Amino acid sequence: MNRVIRCALALLLFVPTLASAQGWPSKPVKLVVPFPAGGGTDAFARPLAAYLSQQLGQQFYIDNRGGAGGTIGADIVAKSPPDGYTFLVGAVHHTIAVSVYASLPYSLEKDLMPVTLMAIVPNVVVLHPKWAQITSIKELVEYSKANPDKLNYASAGNGTSHHLAPELFKTMTGAKLNHVPYKGAGPATQDLIAGQVDLMFDGMGSSAPQIRGGKLKPLAVTTTTRSPAFPELPTMQEAGVPGYEVTTWYGLWAPAGTPKDIINKLQQEVAKAMARQEIKDIWAAQGAGPGGNAPEQFSAFIRTEVVKWGKVAKDANIKID
Repeated sequence: MNRVIRCALALLLFVPTLASAQGWPSKPVKLVVPFPAGGGTDAFARPLAAYLSQQLGQQFYIDNRGGAGGTIGADIVAKSPPDGYTFLVGAVHHTIAVSVYASLPYSLEKDLMPVTLMAIVPNVVVLHPKWAQITSIKELVEYSKANPDKLNYASAGNGTSHHLAPELFKTMTGAKLNHVPYKGAGPATQDLIAGQVDLMFDGMGSSAPQIRGGKLKPLAVTTTTRSPAFPELPTMQEAGVPGYEVTTWYGLWAPAGTPKDIINKLQQEVAKAMARQEIKDIWAAQGAGPGGNAPEQFSAFIRTEVVKWGKVAKDANIKID
């Protein structure tokens, strides 16, 4: 009799878990983008949200919550109910924040669950076109050394990859550049286009349209291979900075405790999206490689990124109170 009762209880415990993914989503799903609209995160989050809405029959909508290098939005998700209706569209910046912030109101490892990688994008060094005399990375370094601190670079905020990528560049080349932080890549790019700042180490996703429109002048990509979107651009190694490599990437996280079957279902839907031609075309236009990997693979990747950027932050002596 006791064995029958135990089996019945086990089945009762199993049924809600099984049903959670079968009935999910039954209402709109919020995707928190922890930066203002118009940046690289938005460029991938919005087409993916549109695809998921169509495929799953419920609206996936974007909630932009910018500030503090993406950590405000991450904290909102970390403290949201783990019911499968709130997710973080995060980025490489969150693995940097672990090392550069003296304290965070959440734990990336404990409070957020990796779902899947969305896209991997090369960074590109872009200048305002007013700097006609600077046509290469070598000339950028030479000019900055001859005119110390005259060139200002914009970032998406303190502790973001837009911040650490130029700082790594400075330590490797001796370039003299000033940092001007913004509350996201969107506002930073707008001021760069307006000539309020001079250059940016930006993700290809947000800079590609501006390069094609002649509003920004590219000097090099920061990956070890040239970008298919702009094959004429040299890599940083080809431009004279051997060993320099930086990529921007975007991914999905859920609040800790979100049912595993919902995590798996969302990952599988993202993987399906990556196989669709319209998504492939959008990603390719931004020079991005597709995501869709398993949660375990994304989790392992995050750990390696935390270690990598921790070293960069330490070498550049970057710490944010």
